[in-house]
Amino acid sequence: QVQLVESGGGLVQAGGSLRLSCAASGRTFSSYAMGWFRQAPGKGRQFVAAISRSGTNTYYADSVKGRFTISRDNAKNTVYLQMNSLKPEDTAVYYCAADRTEVVHTNIYEYDYWGQGTQVTVSS
Repeated sequence: QVQLVESGGGLVQAGGSLRLSCAASGRTFSSYAMGWFRQAPGKGRQFVAAISRSGTNTYYADSVKGRFTISRDNAKNTVYLQMNSLKPEDTAVYYCAADRTEVVHTNIYEYDYWGQGTQVTVSS
């Protein structure tokens, strides 16, 4: 089992940047594919980005491609989401999630463990 704790959220103006971090407990972090999802008020949880176990492969939602970058440091048991050129529509609670399978998924139902989320608010 793995526990996930997100940090780095906050309030930022449109066009600004934030870096989210997700720290994982346990010694098997490198055996999980990792994903970031977000949930805006009144909406369902949506895929943002995912990264393979080794970090070699990354995937992004079209809405964030070119602006967000997912990365991981297996030595530090941490996955990151660098968010640039933020827009008001990026406002949401951001969650990281861990997937025990080798395949990187974009579907929330494929992920086994979730953090509690961190709020990101982008003002116009």
